[in-house]
Amino acid sequence: MFTRLFANLLAGLLAALGGAVPAQAMPSTFSQVVGNALLCRSHLDNRYFHDYLSTAFGPAYKREGGAWWFRVDASLWGADVKEVMVSDDTSELVFIGALTDSTPEELEGALRTASSTPFRAADGSPFPVRVSRLGSTIAYMNDKSKIYCAKFKSLPAR
Repeated sequence: MFTRLFANLLAGLLAALGGAVPAQAMPSTFSQVVGNALLCRSHLDNRYFHDYLSTAFGPAYKREGGAWWFRVDASLWGADVKEVMVSDDTSELVFIGALTDSTPEELEGALRTASSTPFRAADGSPFPVRVSRLGSTIAYMNDKSKIYCAKFKSLPAR
């Protein structure tokens, strides 16, 4: 009884202080739902992805840079995924992105093996952005990589 009370008190205190709350387990549909969206293979609807991630992993831990940020404990194409971000309504684009623990070269190789999706360097720089035919983008995020799909918002219905 005391241990459970202490654990609940500690979890509440961490949440109140903005501490890290552990991510929930990856749902069985994560690869299809989030993976296909990151590869620009599905329709992007930020409300849908926000609801999906909130249900699967709990509420977003921050809202920054025009996006809701979710901590996840997941894997895509053999790469560990630690965070997923989904555009909020302040952004001019609708997007979904993920931060992985692999370098862009490692992620590109894993994607080529797992999904047969080719990426090409957008320029000749030492740290080039890589883009697929459908518009999925792999970019450096310090020594890790970020993969995202971004599209312009549709015109409002009349």
